Amino acid sequence: MTVRADNRFLDTPMRAVECRRCSARVEVRKSSWHQTSVQWDAAATAACHERPHAQPLPGPNGKFFESCSALQASIQEAALGGAVPVPDDGY
Repeated sequence: MTVRADNRFLDTPMRAVECRRCSARVEVRKSSWHQTSVQWDAAATAACHERPHAQPLPGPNGKFFESCSALQASIQEAALGGAVPVPDDGY
C-alpha cells in the first residue's frame, strides 16, 4: 500500500502568529475562513493566560484546547492582514 503525500502544507504552510495578550507564539494554517489548524509548543502552552483555566470537554478529546479568545483575535487579524494566507474557498 502506498501512502499519498500530504501536499496541503506546500500550498498553505504553517505561519507563526503571536497572541496580542500573552505573546504566546503558535503555528497556524488556514484551510478556509472557517477552518484553522493551530499547533502549540511547550512555550506557548506555558504563556497562555486562558489555557490553565479551560474546562475539559466531554469525550476522547477532553484535554483538547484549540485557542483562547485573544489568540483567536490575533489569528483573525493575521488572516485579514495577509500574514496568514487563506485559500479561496469559493464563497
